[in-house]
Amino acid sequence: MYRVLGRLVTLVEWWAVFLLAALAVLVCLGVFFRYVLNSSLVWYDEFASYMLVWLTFYGAVVADYHHRHINFDLLVNKLAPATRRAVDVVGELAVLGFQFVLCWYGWVLTRTMFDETAISLPWVKVGWINSVLPITGGLLLLISGTRLIGMLSGRTNKQGGHGAWSGSSSE
Repeated sequence: MYRVLGRLVTLVEWWAVFLLAALAVLVCLGVFFRYVLNSSLVWYDEFASYMLVWLTFYGAVVADYHHRHINFDLLVNKLAPATRRAVDVVGELAVLGFQFVLCWYGWVLTRTMFDETAISLPWVKVGWINSVLPITGGLLLLISGTRLIGMLSGRTNKQGGHGAWSGSSSE
């Protein structure tokens, strides 16, 4: 299961890389049109905003899989192993609850707003834009569910091989 999940996250990571590159090209194109050709693209700002949102959510999936989200583990690391495991399980359950809300209400929002169109891009459906919410919510649920099963079964999950980012600039 971990291998399939790892491959899926690798695909999401490449998608995020593509979004980042496309966003950089789009912003450069917008600047070029505005300042060199003196003719603004009316749609690029809105589209770049949507791409940034997508990049953020898909990047969160990759960061979660690799344990790269910020956490406060100073106190948790000082706990006894059994207590630390219990705290980790409770924390993962809380995260799982949030991810369920993201997935469920993202689906509701996507379904409700599906036929609406973007302001400057009338051929783009808002449902396509909002689809990032249930998709990433579902992927995050899958990652956390797998991690929680590993915690409860006593297997340590070394997904990604990285520890959480502590915020230190020396890492």
